[in-house]
Amino acid sequence: MDIRLTPKARKATVAVTVAAGLAFSAVGCSGSDGEDGKASASASASRDTGSDPSVQEGADEALAEVKGEEGLILKLTSATRDAGGFVTVSGELKNDGDKPARVSVRTAGDETEIIRHGSSLGGATLVDSVKKKRYYVLRDTDGRPLTTTNMPRIKAGASIPVFMQFPAPSAETNKVTFQLPTFASATISISG
Repeated sequence: MDIRLTPKARKATVAVTVAAGLAFSAVGCSGSDGEDGKASASASASRDTGSDPSVQEGADEALAEVKGEEGLILKLTSATRDAGGFVTVSGELKNDGDKPARVSVRTAGDETEIIRHGSSLGGATLVDSVKKKRYYVLRDTDGRPLTTTNMPRIKAGASIPVFMQFPAPSAETNKVTFQLPTFASATISISG
């Protein structure tokens, strides 16, 4: 009987931990970027006008920009350590090609549990080369990856917001290598 309760207790603990992490992420994302909200206003103003940012405008914001197949470019804009023991990596996936493109199914990785839930960025990892550890995308209790899922075909020149959530490396680790199948690797800094 104890053997049956242990997996259930483990699943319940993981579910509570994941829910707490998502709640912290939602609260962290709901605040303004600047002291008086100027940064948020300028960011939404450029989105509302539909203009593409100049090279100088977006250069300071990106942690890394990695190229993938079919003209896709993944611009990583933040890697934030949450109080719940997670790192949330956010960014934007842009189709820099001249025709619509779909994200490769290989970005979901090769784990059966993740693949059965559809297209995702579940194959992403963070690598701490100093401590020789690899961190995989977190999953909920049903095995769904905590990433952007079911990504649509991206029109030429269009972009979609993306996120991935990982277990947090130790507090002294602030640089990791981001890897995603079909995309180049990049070193990013973790804040928080």
